[in-house]
Amino acid sequence: MQYAVGQQSLAALSNRAEVGGQPVLCLHGWLDNAASFMPLAAQLPHLSLLAVEFPGHGHSSHRSSDAHYYFFDWVQDIVALCRQQQWQQLTIIGHSMGAMVATALAASFPELVAKLVLIDSLGFVTDDAGNAAKQLRDGITSRLKAPSRKPYYASLADAAAARQKQSDFSLTEAMLLAERGTITAAPGVSTTKQGVSWRADMRLRHNSVYRLTPEQAKTLTSAVQCKVLGLIANDSSFSSKAERFAVHYRQLQLAEVSGGHHCHMTQAAVVAQHIQRFLTT
Repeated sequence: MQYAVGQQSLAALSNRAEVGGQPVLCLHGWLDNAASFMPLAAQLPHLSLLAVEFPGHGHSSHRSSDAHYYFFDWVQDIVALCRQQQWQQLTIIGHSMGAMVATALAASFPELVAKLVLIDSLGFVTDDAGNAAKQLRDGITSRLKAPSRKPYYASLADAAAARQKQSDFSLTEAMLLAERGTITAAPGVSTTKQGVSWRADMRLRHNSVYRLTPEQAKTLTSAVQCKVLGLIANDSSFSSKAERFAVHYRQLQLAEVSGGHHCHMTQAAVVAQHIQRFLTT
């Protein structure tokens, strides 16, 4: 399904033929897509889940050629969607970057969020204020480089294998993302056979031109008023940083789950149990 929101077309996957009333909104991570929530949806059939794809990802439109991808613009995209659909007091499940967007949304638009589930992500990516000039320089420099050609793969299986090598999940999970996230590609210089490439906008790989300072991130996180469930993977690089951000949430329940950063895909049944308990207590 597609939602026309302003200048963007936001794609989404749902475990319902039609989305009636208010769904449980699912927000994916950077360079992932809505299919990352398919294993979790299979474990939560009684919930109406709607996984929305951010601009530049999956089947959503890319931002215009004169625009860039700013973190807070993704927050605006979700606010605009909620207002268009007249959704309020939502339960939102966010993974990685999607969890950061959900945290910023709950902090700045508390009327839209009743409960948050944050999967292997708390707080925000930050940097010291003293690095602001370098961050800006690096971000602009990366934008001005000649655009890279998208990787070409001879088959969907090859694209999934390449994705799997960069991640913490099996080929099964990689195939879910590849099936949703690739498009038929024109033959490359060295071959006449048709293959696939990723749908995602290559500009997503540009360096950010700014980062929140730790103080800004603390203030924003402290503004979240709703109840929050943080699910932290024990085999993720984030697990050692979780406590640093956890203290700033007003109403946070923390739980550890086995697996890596994509634990909602590899340990979907366990993650679903935690979510179900959180939503019913």
